[in-house]
Amino acid sequence: MSTVHLDVDEYRALLSDALPSAQDADTIRPSITSLFTPDRHRRALDVDATVVRGGRGVGKTVWCRSLLNDDLRRLAAAEYNIDRLNRVQVSAGFGADLEPDRYPGPSELRQLIDSGAEAYQLWNAVLLVALKHPGISAAAGWSARLDWLRDNPGERDRWIARADQEAQASATTQLILFDALEHLHSERRLADLWVGGILQLALDLRLRTKAIRFKIFIRPDMLEGADLHFPDASKLVSNAADLKWSTANLYGLFFHYLGNSELPAAEKFRTATPGWREPASGRHLPPESLVREAETQAAEFRKIAGPYMGANYRKGITYTWLPNHLMDGTEQVSPRSFMVALFAAVQDTIENRPSSTYPIFHEGIRRGVQVASKTRVTEIREDLPWVGTAVELLAGQQVPIEESAVVDLWEKRGLSQLFREEAVRMSRSDEDELRTGPRYPDNYSRLIGELIELGVMQRRKDGRLDLPDVYRIAFSIGRKGGVPKA
Repeated sequence: MSTVHLDVDEYRALLSDALPSAQDADTIRPSITSLFTPDRHRRALDVDATVVRGGRGVGKTVWCRSLLNDDLRRLAAAEYNIDRLNRVQVSAGFGADLEPDRYPGPSELRQLIDSGAEAYQLWNAVLLVALKHPGISAAAGWSARLDWLRDNPGERDRWIARADQEAQASATTQLILFDALEHLHSERRLADLWVGGILQLALDLRLRTKAIRFKIFIRPDMLEGADLHFPDASKLVSNAADLKWSTANLYGLFFHYLGNSELPAAEKFRTATPGWREPASGRHLPPESLVREAETQAAEFRKIAGPYMGANYRKGITYTWLPNHLMDGTEQVSPRSFMVALFAAVQDTIENRPSSTYPIFHEGIRRGVQVASKTRVTEIREDLPWVGTAVELLAGQQVPIEESAVVDLWEKRGLSQLFREEAVRMSRSDEDELRTGPRYPDNYSRLIGELIELGVMQRRKDGRLDLPDVYRIAFSIGRKGGVPKA
């Protein structure tokens, strides 16, 4: 056992430095030091895993960008023991970054869709660009590329066959990545259609080639709603890999961040928790016990936040209380919510309870959950504005609540009309606001089902509806004895 210990001030400085204040994959790029490889994500990195399913903030964009980066891809190949990742040629097929030469940006895509372009054809054009076909790559703009594809129907098959043979001969795989699919179109029906086009082409490649593959990072609700009216589509869904985080994974990421800070206290933390490795310069990997074993993690977290959420165990155990209150209706916690809560907890402690004997005071953790709830609700409003429109009409209510009471509130406030007005506004908005809408805007019972699928709502055994704290708090919905509304 190490005799080295960090004092309260050292821990607070380390926590403040190591935990990003805004866990946003759009602005924070993965790096050699920050990339964490949880055991549950190995299958998602498999080259033959075409569909990778995951909600907001679970790491879809992190993994997409990591696979596009040679150094990070080699790192993932080594730590997951997937040698095939060292023998891939990776291209972007669609994503959050603006790359108009590789795929159409939001404005051009919207124009193409409105002009009647077919999804399957456009994704074929994207594929040929990824495979570096000189003719289609030289065409100016995506409309011209679609014209080229229409005028050269046989060339598409010949080039794909040639690229497949060349990849097989060199023992490599052409891997084309798709991410940020919620940006395809604001109208849900069209977004579903265009996602279906990607999936159809992905399946075609799996059936007809040996060394050309798509990898599609997609939210569960978008996969479920995708237009899959083509043979064998169910194979893609049934073989999908999921990006999920266990409690041990979340704390493993937390300790990984602490050990990879640039502050001198990080080295002291590593010494205090023996067993760290440095497989690459500046990249420190925690000991297995700190990544996988709940008992070891809980003991270490007690040094940081104390054992209980109050005077004794009846108030809750800190190690389990935090993830339990950040869990959505599908029992998932996003690492982004987890880190946001911890960062807010230490800042609240520094500001309001500096004399606490622990680096994080338990009331700071409660405040952290409130902040994480605000962040989560902001995210869902950005991704799916209709969710905010529907749930904010329940502000001031108490959960659990009868379904009839929810429907009554929506009917009185004219929710369907609000959805229609929102769709019109978004169709006129800037490209950055392109988002998908509800599948059942006029059927409130099915709308509730959609919210349950998203994890925003839960149905209790007695039939009443509930909201997990990570949504309930920021939507100003009460619960007797629960964490106060934000």
